Amino acid sequence: MTDKNRRDFLKNAGALAGMATAMSAFPPVIRQALAIEANNATKSIMDVEHVVILMQENRSFDHYFGTMSGVRGFGDRLAMPLPDGRNAFQQSNGTRIVTPYHLDATQGNAQRVSGTPHSWSDAQNAWDHGRMAQWPLYKRDHSMGHYEEAELEFQYALANAFTVCDAYHCALHGGTNPNRMFLWTGTNGPTGAGVAQVVNEWDDLGPSSEGFTWKTYPERLQDAGVTWKVYQNMPDNYTDNSLHGFRTYRKANEDVGNNSNGSPYTEYRQKLERVNPLYKGCGNTMPKGGLLQEFAGDVRIGHLPQVSWIVAPRTYSEHPGPSSPVQGAWYTQKVLASLVAYPEVWSKTVLIVNFDENDGFFDHMPPPCVYSMNEDGTPAGASTIKESELTVERFVHPKPEGTRGQPSPDGRVYGPGPRVPCYIVSPWSRGGWVNSETFDHTSVLRFLETRFGVAETNVSPYRKAFCGDLMSAFDFVNPNAEVPELPSRTKTAADAIRAEQEMRAQVPVPAEADQAIPVQAQGLRLSRPLPYDLDVDATTDADSIRLRFRNLGTAGAVFHVYDKLHLDRVPRRYSVEAGKHLFGEWDITGDDGRYDLWLLGPNGYHRHFVGDVNEAGKAGLAIPEVDFRFDRDSQHVNIVLTNNGKRSCHLRIVANAYETYASNQHLSPGERIVVRRDLKDSSNWYDYTIYDYTAGETEQSVFTRRYAGRMENGQPSVSDPAFGQV
Repeated sequence: MTDKNRRDFLKNAGALAGMATAMSAFPPVIRQALAIEANNATKSIMDVEHVVILMQENRSFDHYFGTMSGVRGFGDRLAMPLPDGRNAFQQSNGTRIVTPYHLDATQGNAQRVSGTPHSWSDAQNAWDHGRMAQWPLYKRDHSMGHYEEAELEFQYALANAFTVCDAYHCALHGGTNPNRMFLWTGTNGPTGAGVAQVVNEWDDLGPSSEGFTWKTYPERLQDAGVTWKVYQNMPDNYTDNSLHGFRTYRKANEDVGNNSNGSPYTEYRQKLERVNPLYKGCGNTMPKGGLLQEFAGDVRIGHLPQVSWIVAPRTYSEHPGPSSPVQGAWYTQKVLASLVAYPEVWSKTVLIVNFDENDGFFDHMPPPCVYSMNEDGTPAGASTIKESELTVERFVHPKPEGTRGQPSPDGRVYGPGPRVPCYIVSPWSRGGWVNSETFDHTSVLRFLETRFGVAETNVSPYRKAFCGDLMSAFDFVNPNAEVPELPSRTKTAADAIRAEQEMRAQVPVPAEADQAIPVQAQGLRLSRPLPYDLDVDATTDADSIRLRFRNLGTAGAVFHVYDKLHLDRVPRRYSVEAGKHLFGEWDITGDDGRYDLWLLGPNGYHRHFVGDVNEAGKAGLAIPEVDFRFDRDSQHVNIVLTNNGKRSCHLRIVANAYETYASNQHLSPGERIVVRRDLKDSSNWYDYTIYDYTAGETEQSVFTRRYAGRMENGQPSVSDPAFGQV
């Protein structure tokens, strides 16, 4: 799609989220960032000279962006099914149903909403192997609270100006420390050596005789000659630097402490490389109050490393309790301002802002975990990854010697965990895009690996196959195309809002009778092309339904299958690497030949298979089936209808969204009919139901198939136009 065609399309597409706002509506720092053109010397990732990573604290994606237009939020029409006809937005606390509700800052203390439980045990119980039906029971009722743009002005503006990832997951169902271990090491313990590290908080720099021993990514960068640094203010780093738990960094702290002779930081700064270079991963590298003075100074004098990690002080970490969204917004703004102040630096820099975990705040998307085990020990699903390589993804390892605060191994899957916010802020990702490829914290390391050629071997085969490397979030070839034109706030103003909010009571959870699932704002958002080309088809006989999962794309995909006749059972997950396939089979004899399978995949990929083979036989031995095939070059879909039975049948095709369409098709025994639909007007989004109405429109169909998602053709598109439609 050319720039002109893209602009013309957007004019005709209606209100485009992130593009409809005039340039003057953004805060000055974002206007300045958008005005600086990207370094475009090689038209590749090699134009990136600096990567800055700011990981904030404890917010889920729905909690922040469930009502934002153009992302997979509360307007998701295909949310996972729950018992009693509920969907994922209608969660039980064991007594009543609690739906997401607005943490309205005009009605109470929204900015300072209390935190929720977020340890290994309660996180696992809330996720419940993917059933996810009783979130507030384990996470508290206010875990269903969410913000809107009024509470998150800067965060919304940042997403509207650059790129927001709506399929970025934390790495593990658990708390801060193990999730940040994935950020810095690609794992919470390789090959079982320390995999049981799921809750331990290394909150100090203990003796170098204690701690973990596997290699961290900063050490790999050091060995390769790539410059790096962790910017933090000790001791106020809110225990957010997991490197403190490793013996090599504890040794560096001892070495520098023994050689500093009481000298102020500025005097022994240049000795760090000589004494122990790992000190810049655990030392007090922002001593002047911890509010980015040293970081800004390094940018100013040309000492910004190739890779930087920033650890915010607790007050500005966005963690519920000590911090607030508005204070985290100020800190993020300050990081961006430090970079943008020097256009020659910003033109060569990528800023990644992500969150370590979700606290306990609700998110409705099922995480792309490896399959769980049923109670009888059988697998609930399958993977094309060898079982021996999946062991590292399960908590089956004994506690490492000397490890504190560990639960006992219970065999449950580590992660990935729920979605968390992630913004890709750079001259190569501006324009208000959404990226819906599946990512987790290891994706950040894989992006660094791609740019600097330093491999992180701790990342498991499963994560490499099913979590991307962030490359799809950027346009390195043509980054300086025309873009539209975030709210600015001073530190004093941010602190004042926090103080005002503290005077209010917590926002109450609405009474059950007053609840409603929030309405997501309508509007489109530019959407990056994705590497997915997926196909799931079904075959049935008198005893079973069999699904074939094919992955024809260039990235792995996880398929979640919910048996709606048995939602008490563990949902099955099928993780299929690129270019491979799997089969899954369900015995339907116990349900008198009935089946009802609800399938979810990446970026709204959905298939629904419903039927009754016994009733179908009684209806006349018609055996209909559907084959759904894409014609990407012409932007069409071919809906192939067949009747392999001995009697005629009537199939009806209905469009559920994007167009007004219905068609009745009569199929004689052995007949095959192809119905061709044009997807150009819907930007390749589709949603069709095909059902057997041989017995009449008023009768329950004995055969139903639904196909929904987006056909990928390697070109930019837009977010789901049906988001926000009631």
